[in-house]
Amino acid sequence: MTTYVLIHGAGDGAWSWHLVARALESVGHDVVAPDLPADDDSATLEDYRDAAVDAVHAAVGLRRHAADLVVVGHSFGAFTAPLVADRLAVDRYAVAGLVLVAGMLPTPGESPNDWWETTGYTRALQEQSVRDGGLTGHPDPYVSYYQDVPRELAEEALSRERDHPSPAALTAPWPLAAWPDVPTRFLLCRDDRFFPADFFRRLVSTRLGIEPDEIPGGHCISLSRPDEVAAWLVGTGTTER
Repeated sequence: MTTYVLIHGAGDGAWSWHLVARALESVGHDVVAPDLPADDDSATLEDYRDAAVDAVHAAVGLRRHAADLVVVGHSFGAFTAPLVADRLAVDRYAVAGLVLVAGMLPTPGESPNDWWETTGYTRALQEQSVRDGGLTGHPDPYVSYYQDVPRELAEEALSRERDHPSPAALTAPWPLAAWPDVPTRFLLCRDDRFFPADFFRRLVSTRLGIEPDEIPGGHCISLSRPDEVAAWLVGTGTTER
């Protein structure tokens, strides 16, 4: 039995993972999916880490050695998920893996605000937008984020938008000195119109030294293809880095 710690991305909350959580629980796994702090301009990445770790403490408690933990971060959640995995390992939990789903891979000392420029994202976005006629980076979220999400779900997702992350979290350097010593995987969304697939192929290779796994689907894959995401999480072996 595995406990999956699901970290949401920017503007989201735990609800964004609810269909994946249901699929994981249906095959006997446990899920911890916290709502990270929102509407707090002073909240830091460390505050987000602590909120997630506290949720794991509350859910797992004395069972910390009875089940493996896999920490999963989506999109901006990739800035928080490694911090969570690192702290849980320090707290002597059995952290079996760290998984990033379309995750903004940080590097030590890099702030989230700087990430866009240092990774070459803007140029990659522009190049892909030219190739696909402006679909990538389109200002309409139903085109750029939710193109393959059922409309009712997409509308609910937008209605649940939260003010996360904070200005403090966006401007502070990523605090780890190195990537956590935890086996890491990356799931790339092949039809992502926010993070072009070729961009992530290059970034994952450069920053993690691994090849990403790929799945059809757009950026909000946990809503458009939750069963496929859950099956991948359960069935794919962790890639050592």
